[in-house]
Amino acid sequence: MKEGDKVNLIIGKESPLGFAVLIDEEFEGLLYKNEIFQNVVEGMSIMGYIKKIREDGKIDVSLTPQGFRKNIEALIAHILKQLQQNNGVLYVSDKSTPEEIKNTLQMSKKNFKKAIGTLYRLKKITITEDCIYLIKNKG
Repeated sequence: MKEGDKVNLIIGKESPLGFAVLIDEEFEGLLYKNEIFQNVVEGMSIMGYIKKIREDGKIDVSLTPQGFRKNIEALIAHILKQLQQNNGVLYVSDKSTPEEIKNTLQMSKKNFKKAIGTLYRLKKITITEDCIYLIKNKG
């Protein structure tokens, strides 16, 4: 097992830092609260990624792929899917609160801004004060 590997996680007990997890039914790890953008409950099975293997042997995990390129591609795909499911408009923008973005898209504001910045540069979306619009391809 190495950093970046995709693994199966079983959510365990909650602590002030996050949730204990069982990794591939063999190793223990920690999923930090500030990196969770969806509902998780004890006993839930979910896919995750090895974020860091510490010198003391403890393992930090994430629910999103590690590395900018892998992460940004997943974020972009998620935003595009949500836009398509909502008639080409999402009522969040770079002016939205972190909570609004988390509740709407299950991601951090930082990741949201990276993804919409990329989509804007690719001319896939238009950004207004309070929402983003999917640009319809002509053809």
